[in-house]
Amino acid sequence: MTGCPMLKLSLAGFLMVLSMPALAAGDAAEDAARWDLLRDMYFKDRPVEEAGDLMRIDAPERAHDAALVPVRVEVDPTLRLKSLSLLVDKNPVPLAATFRYGPASAGSSIETRLRVNEYTNLRAVGETQDGRLLMTRVFVKAAGGCSAPALKDPQEAMARLGRIKVKLPETVGTGSPAEAQLMIGHPNASGLQFDQISRTYIPAHYIQSIAIGVGGQTVLEADTDISISEDPNLRFSFIPVEGGSLEVTAQDTKGATFSRTVPLVAGGG
Repeated sequence: MTGCPMLKLSLAGFLMVLSMPALAAGDAAEDAARWDLLRDMYFKDRPVEEAGDLMRIDAPERAHDAALVPVRVEVDPTLRLKSLSLLVDKNPVPLAATFRYGPASAGSSIETRLRVNEYTNLRAVGETQDGRLLMTRVFVKAAGGCSAPALKDPQEAMARLGRIKVKLPETVGTGSPAEAQLMIGHPNASGLQFDQISRTYIPAHYIQSIAIGVGGQTVLEADTDISISEDPNLRFSFIPVEGGSLEVTAQDTKGATFSRTVPLVAGGG
């Protein structure tokens, strides 16, 4: 065998092929075991069904920036959810956010940006009005998102702390569903980021709750955690009311409350 390079190459290739199913099976078993733990942790003993065509996640297969991974959960318009949870299986805090829909919500699809700490499954679990849990998932290749340094200068970030912007469509018709974009200026420090100047870890400081209403009715309430990216960004749908305004209130982990009221006119504020 020592005198036959081709035989060596063939044998190496054969062994590699043999090992691939075992590695894949090992990864699958590890992922399944992790999901069992997360399901028990966040949903107790409730059964979680595959969502099939009713829900899907749009996210890059390989993230350009692990600290700013765009994620959109598309929910079939016929499916009205009570709540939607986003989980990043291998993040230090897997539950990134839970969104609860109110009577002024116009649909359950949602879009935001997440931190992803390593190659992992990203899941969306929706609770239907009758209490069923539906789950969809994608695999995202990214690393280091939870410990990545902030993109903005710390002083600039603090100067913009709590600044809320809302973008509305060009036309906003009373009673007709509209999509809005919400942006909140906040460093959303994860507690895992290292300050190169002080040589210490930056304490966790992030938005932990968001409430959105229109005309006194709830559109959306969200509980959020460190897996939400710096400067939280959210797209959602709502039902405008005549002469109404979009009301946003957010609170961070230091007890600060930020609010903004935006009249329902084209373009928002």
